[in-house]
Amino acid sequence: MNREEIFERLNEVFRDVFDDEELTVTEDTTAADVDGWDSLVHITLISAVEDEFDIKFDMKSIVGMKNVGDMADIIEREA
Repeated sequence: MNREEIFERLNEVFRDVFDDEELTVTEDTTAADVDGWDSLVHITLISAVEDEFDIKFDMKSIVGMKNVGDMADIIEREA
């Protein structure tokens, strides 16, 4: 799976979780860039991403994610 495919699927997950069909995330997108992305939604988002890509993030990876690009890096390695 290439980076473009990962982001296509990530954008679908983000749109679903945040109920916003216009939402588009990029490498540099952070929680501060998305309305409603708080700690509770973050848990839902992580779970949805894990389900979509059939992976499981470990706690160290979750804590280390600074932006969506970091999330994509982990997906690229694990998927």
